[in-house]
Amino acid sequence: MAIQRSESPLRTLRSSVNKDVLVKIKDGNSYYGRLIMTDPTMNVVMTDCEEISDEGGEPIARYGTVLIRGSQILYIIVDYHKQ
Repeated sequence: MAIQRSESPLRTLRSSVNKDVLVKIKDGNSYYGRLIMTDPTMNVVMTDCEEISDEGGEPIARYGTVLIRGSQILYIIVDYHKQ
């Protein structure tokens, strides 16, 4: 019987650099953009970032480059494609 090993979340996140991601933070806001950097505490830097609404995924605000603190992140969806 083969044992299947799952990747650590940090390793998955590091392999997702230059991919589109959706980041949901604790205050309920969601941000969509291209992941350009992460660190051991899961702080993420995104470029071409948009804050999007939960209802329809419509942009609320557009930002350039943003830093989101790892301690504020609920989850990250990798290879996210907006509808």
